[in-house]
Amino acid sequence: MTDAATPPAPVKIAIAGALGRMGRAVAAAAEGRDDVTVVARYERPGVDGEGLVSLDEALSLADAVVDFTTPEASVALAEKAAGRGGVALVIGSTGFSPDQTRRIDEAAGRIAIVRAGNFSLGVNMLMGLVEQAARALDPRDFDIEIFEAHHRRKVDAPSGTALMLGEAAAAGRGVVLADVLQPARHGLTGARPEGEIGFSVLRGGGIVGEHSVTFAGEEEILTLSHSARDRSLFARGALVAAKWAGGKGAGAFDMQDVLGLKG
Repeated sequence: MTDAATPPAPVKIAIAGALGRMGRAVAAAAEGRDDVTVVARYERPGVDGEGLVSLDEALSLADAVVDFTTPEASVALAEKAAGRGGVALVIGSTGFSPDQTRRIDEAAGRIAIVRAGNFSLGVNMLMGLVEQAARALDPRDFDIEIFEAHHRRKVDAPSGTALMLGEAAAAGRGVVLADVLQPARHGLTGARPEGEIGFSVLRGGGIVGEHSVTFAGEEEILTLSHSARDRSLFARGALVAAKWAGGKGAGAFDMQDVLGLKG
């Protein structure tokens, strides 16, 4: 019989893209914690590094894999992990195509997959506030514009977080984001259509992540925003998600599930 005072065993974590910026951040965030332990680190084929293992070995050792790589690599990981079973995935990659999203959702029919465009507690709270504001503020009176800024190395736009905020705004208004999304403006665009949700993007320098949602009326402007100061906040959130997902049954989840914010 297990002593009631004995703490639970730490969740065993494997890190995909271990030599990348987020891979290193996840490893650093796990140091000194007693609820998670890094048991494997791996990289794409052809990349060598001290202590790296193969994907197969990582999947055999871990309860959960934390993956901040690319859409292509994340899909391949999800399908391989689903074929093996027994391991959960935490996916922070962004820029998925509809087909790639479908394939990950299919894999989630066999394993637990937490996929989110942002693992920050603050951003997930912002999503809830944006949905509330969009529900309360009439689209005839308020235009919605989402702004995001990231470092020059980010390859997709708008960011996954910006799209999450757009989905929250669309949900508040009871519409489908794809039907009202305006990703960019250039030239003679004409007057802004009622109900449009616009996106503006900045790429430059070493910006970690800036997001704001503006509700612009004729007489007043409401702006809800979030600033990320260090990547460690995303890494810590990913570890919270990995701990939550490790040993969990199959399903497609997001960070709002992890934090108990849904419903």
